Amino acid sequence: MKYQNLKRYFAALGIVAAGFSANAQTKKFIDPANMDLSVKPGDDFYTYASGTWVKNNPVPAKETRWGSFNELRDFNINAVKSLVEEAAADKSAPAGSVKRRVGDFYTAAMDSATIEKLGYTPIKADLARVKLIKDIPGVLDQLAYMRTNGLGGGMFGLGVGQDRKNVNKYMVNIGQGGTTLPDRDYYLKDDARSIKIREAYNTYMVTLFTLTGSSPEEAKQKAATVYKIEKQFAEAQMSRLEMRDPYATYNKLTVAELNKKTPDINWSTYLPKFKIKNQDTVLVASPKFMVSLDGMLKSVPVEDWKTYLEWNILKGSASNLSSPFVKASFAFTQAQTGQKVQTPRWQRMSSLTDGTIGELLGQLYVAKYFKPEAKERMNQMIVNLRKAFEIRINGLEWMSPETKQKALAKLHAFTPKVGYPEKWKNYDGLVINKDTYFQNLRNASVWSYNEMVDQLGKPVDRKRFGMTPPTVNAYYSPTLNEIVFPAGILQFPFFDPNADDAVNYGGIGAVIGHEMSHGFDDSGSQYDAAGNLKNWWTAEDKAKFDAKTKALGEQFDAYTVLDTIHVIGKLTMGENIGDLGGLNAAYTAFKMTKQGQGNEKIDGFTPDQRFFLAWAQVWRGNILPESAAQLIKTDPHSPGPYRTIGAPVNMDAWYKAFDVKPGDKLYKKPEDRIRMW
Repeated sequence: MKYQNLKRYFAALGIVAAGFSANAQTKKFIDPANMDLSVKPGDDFYTYASGTWVKNNPVPAKETRWGSFNELRDFNINAVKSLVEEAAADKSAPAGSVKRRVGDFYTAAMDSATIEKLGYTPIKADLARVKLIKDIPGVLDQLAYMRTNGLGGGMFGLGVGQDRKNVNKYMVNIGQGGTTLPDRDYYLKDDARSIKIREAYNTYMVTLFTLTGSSPEEAKQKAATVYKIEKQFAEAQMSRLEMRDPYATYNKLTVAELNKKTPDINWSTYLPKFKIKNQDTVLVASPKFMVSLDGMLKSVPVEDWKTYLEWNILKGSASNLSSPFVKASFAFTQAQTGQKVQTPRWQRMSSLTDGTIGELLGQLYVAKYFKPEAKERMNQMIVNLRKAFEIRINGLEWMSPETKQKALAKLHAFTPKVGYPEKWKNYDGLVINKDTYFQNLRNASVWSYNEMVDQLGKPVDRKRFGMTPPTVNAYYSPTLNEIVFPAGILQFPFFDPNADDAVNYGGIGAVIGHEMSHGFDDSGSQYDAAGNLKNWWTAEDKAKFDAKTKALGEQFDAYTVLDTIHVIGKLTMGENIGDLGGLNAAYTAFKMTKQGQGNEKIDGFTPDQRFFLAWAQVWRGNILPESAAQLIKTDPHSPGPYRTIGAPVNMDAWYKAFDVKPGDKLYKKPEDRIRMW
């Protein structure tokens, strides 16, 4: 994407306005043809802004939802496809070069003939290994073997991350696990949807056990055994809402203390089997879960554990084996999401290349699709948003000067990262062979695991990216206090160098503000400027903030998704605060630009209308009902229609822009509008 020379500076607070050229007028960045102008914006702003687009863009058969994000992701996956296919076709690329390694990985992934011929041969030795287990120590040893040998799975999570109360140090984190279904509620609730998904899960297990040699009767028994164990794990797990409390999941224990809680697991001798040495302290997300796990080691027979481990190998491998396994895996996905047809292999394998060796592929992506001018423009917008956020914090009527000072210190400490990492991972030691697809995946998993545990005892790496460059997304990390924007999101409808400021600030400006606001949401606000989990609020200010989050939660609780299913305000709280704070900050920044201070219409819309319509078109979309029902339980983001309206209905500027009056369905009295950041 070629960026114009952006030299037009606006004096107020050093805010930069985007160049708006004649080229911009050839494309309607806010297109009335996508809208439903028969609807009053104050009654249904989502339909007003996006109704015709939504009507004309049903979910494609290979997708579970379709919207602006998906259109951009579709563009990006096709960009990735062109890169991996070109790399695979280039026979002159030197051995060990980025291009050769990407090409070899993709070549192996697309070699369906070899994959079909192998069937489940790649995991036969692993399944045989499980059969040799004799006792509980053998069960635990197998878990460690699987984790360190690229097979994943297991009864608990184990990783390495920052100590949330001492962020300059890496620590071992042990978390709850053991289940396959996307949320513990699917095991614990007996509503029609949960029962239907459990039935599909049972079919999936029976199919895979049958495909690997079990008789139909034996496969049914094995499936029942696995489900019984997983249900016990689900009963012991904390809920997603409980897991949102960073203090509830911060339990620092010495290895000796953890040994007392789990007498059947001697962590002093067990951790080294995970390649973790010389660690005397660990962070445990849920000690209660670990106690339950220890009890299960006593109560569940060894033969049942063997079946459970066998299942973990099967489910972790199925989508990468021959077509009967892939079909079974997709049928289970289909039952959960409603997806009509399997995503094409090229698309799955392009995504897999990105997900497995993303910083090799990312180098090719950035060279072709991301220009330095884009990074420069984005960095300037971040400067603008930070200034706007500062103005807003200083203007908060509900916050004391003491807490404001701490909030500003945190804001100024944000580290922004744009596009791609300063230093690329080179995956030294990772063997990629164009003839061995499954082994490539195993090798990559082992490499990633070793890279993770090798962090222990080293300084915290503040340069790494948590997303790959082609990713259409962004994130905030509370422990690193950083906001990160991969190259993939810096495209329309979020950003276009030829668009007017209203469109860019309503799009990527609101995304920047959203990620900044995560530093001040109900969870992020519990971390200080250095990234440590540490209170920096006065008690009075915290109480006022909590009252505002409660009101926002109630607003979203009232939104209905499907029949009787409502948005869960507490689960989506962080994202809803991100939207509310982010859109307000973006609007403040926009009002400092020349266009923001004027009132000149483009395509029939005022600057303020264009700002809010740009926000709305980011969230337009359709979703299959099965997917919508699942995401309400598992996704911390509210559905698109409610992201469209959730923040604007609390902003006076939106009411003014669209002449929203009492009696309109979305109207909130000024005193009821939630003013947070």
